[in-house]
Amino acid sequence: MATGDIGLIGLAVMGQNLILNMNDKGFTVVAYNRTTSKVEHFLQNEAKGTKIQGAFSIQELCAKLKKPRKIVLLVKAGQAVDDFIQQLLPHLEKGDIIIDGGNSHYPDSIRRTKELESKGFLFVGSGVSGGEEGARYGPSLMPGGSTAAWPAIKPIFQAAAAQYHGEPCCDWVGETGSGHYVKMVHNGIEYGDMQLIAEAYDILKRGLDLHEDEIANIFEKWNKGVLDSFLIEITTNILRFKDDDSQPMVTKILDQAGQKGTGKWTAIAALEAGTPVTLIGEAVFARCLSAIKGERIRASKTISGPQKEQFKGDKQQFIDDLEQALYASKIISYTQGFMLMRETAKELKWNLNYAGIARMWRGGCIIKSVFLNDIAKAYEKNINIESLLFDDFFIKAIQNAQPGWRRVIAQAVLYGIPTPAFSTALAFFDGYRSEVVPANILQAQRDYFGAHTFKVLPGKENAKLKAGEDIHINWTGRGGNVSSSSYLA
Repeated sequence: MATGDIGLIGLAVMGQNLILNMNDKGFTVVAYNRTTSKVEHFLQNEAKGTKIQGAFSIQELCAKLKKPRKIVLLVKAGQAVDDFIQQLLPHLEKGDIIIDGGNSHYPDSIRRTKELESKGFLFVGSGVSGGEEGARYGPSLMPGGSTAAWPAIKPIFQAAAAQYHGEPCCDWVGETGSGHYVKMVHNGIEYGDMQLIAEAYDILKRGLDLHEDEIANIFEKWNKGVLDSFLIEITTNILRFKDDDSQPMVTKILDQAGQKGTGKWTAIAALEAGTPVTLIGEAVFARCLSAIKGERIRASKTISGPQKEQFKGDKQQFIDDLEQALYASKIISYTQGFMLMRETAKELKWNLNYAGIARMWRGGCIIKSVFLNDIAKAYEKNINIESLLFDDFFIKAIQNAQPGWRRVIAQAVLYGIPTPAFSTALAFFDGYRSEVVPANILQAQRDYFGAHTFKVLPGKENAKLKAGEDIHINWTGRGGNVSSSSYLA
C-alpha cells in the first residue's frame, strides 16, 4: 500500500535537507536520485532512524506515493527538469502533481504548466530560498502554477516553510510561472541589497578610514533599527571574522564578484517589460565591473581622480546619514521590484498576492527583514497601490531620509568613491517625483533624424499640432512629411 505523502528527486544538499525538514514535520517522504547509490547512502546515514523511504527507480517512487501523487524535483534547471518530467509521466495519473523546486527560468515554468495541464497533470514551479540551512529548518517557499494543486500541497509546504511569529513564509503566489518569477525578482532584490551594503562598507572604509571592527559595530547598531535584516546581520559577522594572523578575513578576499544569472534575468525582464528597475540593473553591472580586475588595476595606475582628504565633518552625523541613505535606497529597490511584478502580472494576467509575497520573504530567505512587514501592510491597505512610494509610511520614511541620502552621495562623489546603487536609487526617486522630465528633447531628436513622431502637450495645441495625434515636423525644410511607423523597442 502506498504510504508516501510526497516524493523528492535529487539528493544534493538542498534535496537532502528539505527531505529531513519535511520528515521532522511528520510527513513520509520518498527519496529518489538518478545515481541510486546516493539513495542507499542517504538512508544509511542522514536519514537513518527516520520515516524516510527510498526508491531505486522512477516506477518505485511513483508506486510508493499516495494519490494525488506529489513529486518535487530538486535538480539542475533546464533540460534535466524536462527529462525527469518525461520519465515520470508514464507512471502518473491525471491529477498528479509535479513540483519544480529548482532555480528555473520562469518562461520554462509557464511552458511546463501549460503542457502538463493539457495532458491532465498539474505542475507547480516553486521558488525556494534560504540555502542549505533554510532547506533544513524552514525556507521561504514561493509556489505558483496549476492553482488546483495548491490544496494538496499546502499542508506540506506551509509546515516545512520558515515560520514568522506563527505565520508560514509560504503562500500561493499565482498562475503558471509566477512562483519562479517571484523567486527571480527576490534574487534580483538580493543583488541590490548586497550591492548597497557593499557600497556602505566602501564609504565607511575609504571615506571615513574606519577599521572592519568599527564598521562591524556600526552595522550591529543598524541591525537593531529599520535595517534589521539577515544580510546586515551576516555582514556584521563577516567583518568581525579574523584569519589566523588576526587580520579581517574580508580584506584578503579578491574583489571579483561571481553571479549565477538570476539578477541578470531580473534586469532583462525589466527591460522587456519597460519597467525602470534601475537599482538591480546597476547591481548586476557592478558585479560585471568587479570582474575586470586586471583592467581596473591598470586604470588605477593611469587615471587619476580627486585627492583623498581626511573627513572633517561630524562623523556620527555622517554615519547616521549613511544609515538613512541605505534605508531610502532599499525602499527604492523594493519599490522597483514590486513595480516589475505588477507590470508582468498585467501582461500575463496573473493574480499576484503582493502582501503574501512580502510576508513570504519575512523569514527563511536571504532578503528577510523587518522592513517587509511594512510592505505587506501597504498592500493589505490597498492591493491596487501603484507604487510603495504612494503609501503614507514610505512617503514619510523617504522624506525623513532624503537630506542624509543626498549628503552621503554628494560626499562620495567628492571622494571619487563609486556608489552606483545609491546614486541610481536617488536618480530614480528624483525622476519619479518629477512632473516633467526632458523626454521632450528625446522625442524631438527622434522625430528630427528618424521621423518617429511625437505627441503634443495638452494645452499646447494649434492648427498644426493636434491633441492625441502622432505628429511629424519637417525640422530642416529639406525632409518630407512621411512619418515612420510607431513601435515600442
